[in-house]
Amino acid sequence: MKKSHIFLLVVIAIAVSVVISTAGDASSYVNFKTAKEMKQNGDDNMVHVVGELKKDGQGKVVGIKPSNDRLSFSFIMVDDSQQEQLVFYKEPVPADFTKSEKVVVIGNYYNETFVADKILLKCPSKYEETEIKPL
Repeated sequence: MKKSHIFLLVVIAIAVSVVISTAGDASSYVNFKTAKEMKQNGDDNMVHVVGELKKDGQGKVVGIKPSNDRLSFSFIMVDDSQQEQLVFYKEPVPADFTKSEKVVVIGNYYNETFVADKILLKCPSKYEETEIKPL
């Protein structure tokens, strides 16, 4: 075999091992109930939960509680199956957090609280479709 063939095989082997190792760390999209069941069954993998912030009758976000030092906060999130859950985040409140349409929290349960390692926000778009009126 030529040295170039051996080198190519080594590169392919490294690429395959990288793909396999990252696939094992992939998390899945679930609701809070499934995330809690997974944790109770010993599954410590990170999960994605999609939902919205809890709002009152007037549409105002409720349940956001910053810590005393403002370096972390907790909030109430409602998942797609309408289950409410207290979520704790170890970072300050993201900009435009209360304006987000959807929230994705990535993390896992610790006791009865969902602890998020990351938060992804889907904010309202300023490029929403509007009706075009003829001249």
